[in-house]
Amino acid sequence: MTSRPRRSALYMPGANARALEKARSLDADSVILDLEDSVAPDAKAEARDRVAAAVQAGGYGRRERVIRVNGLDTPWGAADMAAAVAAGPDAILVPKVSSAADVVRAVSMMAGGGAALWVMMETPLAILRAAEIAAASPRLAAMVLGTNDLVKETRASAANGRQALLPMLTGCILAGRAFGLDVIDGVFNDFRDEDGFRRECEQGRDLGMDGKTLIHPGQIATCNAVFSPAADEIAWSRRIIAAFELPENASRGVITIDGRMVERLHRDMALRVVAIAEAIGA
Repeated sequence: MTSRPRRSALYMPGANARALEKARSLDADSVILDLEDSVAPDAKAEARDRVAAAVQAGGYGRRERVIRVNGLDTPWGAADMAAAVAAGPDAILVPKVSSAADVVRAVSMMAGGGAALWVMMETPLAILRAAEIAAASPRLAAMVLGTNDLVKETRASAANGRQALLPMLTGCILAGRAFGLDVIDGVFNDFRDEDGFRRECEQGRDLGMDGKTLIHPGQIATCNAVFSPAADEIAWSRRIIAAFELPENASRGVITIDGRMVERLHRDMALRVVAIAEAIGA
């Protein structure tokens, strides 16, 4: 697992020049420059050129630059991949991945580029094969939930706290954690419902998600706040690390701090909390 913050991953339509420019100034950890769902078929080629030029021009600062290509079986997939690899983003997000073979195919098309691979988990087969997909390549860095597509494909409902989706979400989280990947939650469609959005962010965080994909810049601040370690969590983590660094605790698996039993595994968790907090602060 990386200590790079991926609290907020904002989709930006690749055909919209103003959106691509605005992405350079937003406080999102990741900006996903989209060639897929947000781009009409007759605008695909223009969007591809626009996104590639934007990435090559730079100016995104610390923001992680991700290009979402069209599905590899679509008429645009191969050209999208070639352009994305040449542009040199931080990651390329491939939709409609449903097997390890799909991952291997994507990686083979990325040969020579330095980008990491992200995959959309948005089909029933992807959910059933989550562990297989997560294990398919060391180049894979993140799994992104496509909850709207999952609702469509499974005929489930996203109402009532996404109860019907929870097995799908937790299955991806387990697979991601088993193979050292970040897992990013799906979008919340009603960007005017601030309370509902916060509740869904908190649910994703409590399930173990690393962050959430967003459809509107107005969602960034809340998302970042929910997925950031709290001040008391950071302070406690620093105490755990410091305690295990004492000479008398160097070989101990379990120690006591303020009457609480603390295992060495808690130190590992504390190290990640502090690393994330420091990365956010930087």
